[in-house]
Amino acid sequence: MDNYLVELTGISKSFPGVKALDHVNLTLKPGEVVGLLGENGAGKSTLMKILSGVIQKDEGSIKIKGQEVHFSTPKEAESFGIAIIHQELNLCRHLTVAENIFLTREETRVGILRKKETNNKAKVILDSLNLDIQPTDIVGSLQVSKQQMVEISKALSIDADIIIMDEPTSALTEKEIDELFRIINHLKAQNKGIIYISHRLEELVHIVDRVTILRDGQYITTMDYKQELLPQVISHMVGREIKDKFPKVHCEIGEEVFSVKNFSTPNGVKSVHFSVKKGEIVAFAGLMGAGRSELVRAIFGADKKNSGEIYLNGEAITIKSPRDAIRHGIYCVPEDRKKDGLCIKMSVKHNITLPNLDMTATLDVIHPQKEAHLTAKIIEKLGIRTPSQEQLVKNLSGGNQQKIVVGKWLARDAKVIFFDEPTRGIDVAAKIEIYNLMNQLKEQGIAVIYVSSELPEVLGLSDRVLVMCNGNLRAELKTEETNQEEILFYATQYESTEVS
Repeated sequence: MDNYLVELTGISKSFPGVKALDHVNLTLKPGEVVGLLGENGAGKSTLMKILSGVIQKDEGSIKIKGQEVHFSTPKEAESFGIAIIHQELNLCRHLTVAENIFLTREETRVGILRKKETNNKAKVILDSLNLDIQPTDIVGSLQVSKQQMVEISKALSIDADIIIMDEPTSALTEKEIDELFRIINHLKAQNKGIIYISHRLEELVHIVDRVTILRDGQYITTMDYKQELLPQVISHMVGREIKDKFPKVHCEIGEEVFSVKNFSTPNGVKSVHFSVKKGEIVAFAGLMGAGRSELVRAIFGADKKNSGEIYLNGEAITIKSPRDAIRHGIYCVPEDRKKDGLCIKMSVKHNITLPNLDMTATLDVIHPQKEAHLTAKIIEKLGIRTPSQEQLVKNLSGGNQQKIVVGKWLARDAKVIFFDEPTRGIDVAAKIEIYNLMNQLKEQGIAVIYVSSELPEVLGLSDRVLVMCNGNLRAELKTEETNQEEILFYATQYESTEVS
């Protein structure tokens, strides 16, 4: 008989108008990593919220180490050794590492905090993971990858045997991902069970033992995971075979549409210059901290610049704010869509129409019919899945949220669109929809510039690759003549001079 840490059987959950889960099953053994896969909206997050006590199931059975349980609160789930590490880390940035690890469980004596004892307990956990982190470090001063290790340490501090990781590598560099995988293998050796949610299917082969696949709230299958089974896994996820993961459109290269010269910023971008022509997509590659997002934000006017010239169709333009950029037909799909691209507590309709009030209002009076017509047009054009225009954006999947960020600009006459990590945290099918959209923009003669940390995506979609490192532009490469190794070579040239 199998000795399961977790047995979820026939789990169902409904929300008003939506069946989020329909008789879903999942099992997890000690010393095992199970990948939980599915498109955005498949029900992965809902299932994990039920397992971690955030919400309650309508039907089904939850067994932890053979004991049937029903969690009403996250605290109850925690008492059974269940910890969840969210994609958006749940840490107090102004507190120390030790204070975060033992928050609400600090060492005290007659009501007085015993910091030394708390620090010592934290150090034991950090040392057990062989981490270069001190208990007294302020969490806000740490890199995202190290903050993630603090979250893992928190899980170990409650003696968690079941650890849920939600998109743990979405903001990590290749080196940091390797370190995370080292920690995961260390936890496996200690007989911890890990449920691992990720859209980066290629990386799963290094750590997962099995995958459980959901689609539209239903359990599809559980299977062993090997590289050669990737097409089969994708087919199970999306319900159809995907033959072309990176659809690429070849257009005749035309005249220069957009260019930047001698562009520098206070936060480390140094004398960058580049151009984009009609009929091409240009990608910015590089490691985290290379300066790509900083460059995009400064060009768009969201951050300050020290120097630099911007040309649109051969004419110099001035951009001091996003308002200036928008006025020139230059738009940006930001890296952090929830922070910079959406009003997540507002409706789909209001997110789409907010930057387009000049199209839906007369003399400062908004016309509901014009709002509804514009929103319906964008929803249909991009295939946004939403129960209604009034649905709050926070309730949509990541892929549909990203479509709204893009869609609000497509209502206008775009000349240049920046995409900063546009496929981060969205599923395979939604990624392909974004790729197809970028290709459509390319065919329309719009200058498409995008930042991506996924090299297969860079090579699969772009016509040229600009590689940055340490704030400098290190190389300009033709996609058809380069490869991942060459891009990584230039992405690590910290001492080289910039491209002339």
